[in-house]
Amino acid sequence: MGLRTAISERQRRLGLELKQLREQAGLTAGEAADCIGMSRGQLSHIEMGRTSILTDRLLGLCRTYGCADAPYVKALVSMSEATGKGWWSTHRKSRGPGALNLAELEESAVALRTHQSLFIPGLFQTSAYARAIFNSPKLGVDNVEDALMFRMERQHILTRDNPPSVHAIIHEAALHMRFGSAPTVREQLLHLVEVGKLPNVTIQVYPFSAQAYAGLSGNFVHAVPSVPSLGTVILEQPTGDQYLTEREQLQQYGTLFERLAENALAPIDVPTAPEAHSVKDSLALIQHLLYAL
Repeated sequence: MGLRTAISERQRRLGLELKQLREQAGLTAGEAADCIGMSRGQLSHIEMGRTSILTDRLLGLCRTYGCADAPYVKALVSMSEATGKGWWSTHRKSRGPGALNLAELEESAVALRTHQSLFIPGLFQTSAYARAIFNSPKLGVDNVEDALMFRMERQHILTRDNPPSVHAIIHEAALHMRFGSAPTVREQLLHLVEVGKLPNVTIQVYPFSAQAYAGLSGNFVHAVPSVPSLGTVILEQPTGDQYLTEREQLQQYGTLFERLAENALAPIDVPTAPEAHSVKDSLALIQHLLYAL
């Protein structure tokens, strides 16, 4: 089997986890490879995500490394056996690796935690709002229609069977940004309220008056799979997405998100009677902005 020329984040992560298990066991790549009848070079390629590993050999490595965490091992097997094919596969020629990795991570997540300071999160965007962003000259989006289709298809996870829980903290600045006309912004804000009605979605607005945690954190998405230690924090960077996977990093961003949530306004809660709303909750702020449009 030839070596991969394009390595997905899932494939890279699987290799990294196996390498870390080996190092924790105090074994060299050659010693570990001998235990399962494999060459040192083959194991090195696996640890770099360049090639796949058969399930029985993966289980053999876990036994060799003394890993007895059954849910964790099962998750590694699932990562190994995944084909990487999904609805996003039809976009491989037009979307970059960052978009494809995000779609695959979202698809396998049981929870998504995101903070955005300048945009409404992509999972909540209307078609007109997203189009206005993609048509911004400095973004340099070559195929707007494909980018738009990709973004709309990502949103299917919100209403699929057994959807992930999605908790978004959106800085108030993002609600003031004018992407498109006033009717486009109005439609987007109304849609945000509608999405907030979904039982698996929590939306909070981080107001200008709150402490500066939001300004210091930057934009990020924390994709949490069934085994949280295998989660990934995706940082949006001008030069490309950065993936944080170390346990300490995941814990730090988990704590940061909790602080953001504590300082943000109360979540959108449409079913609550109007008189029960605080004058300073997320819904009230959005309604105020709608009135001003």
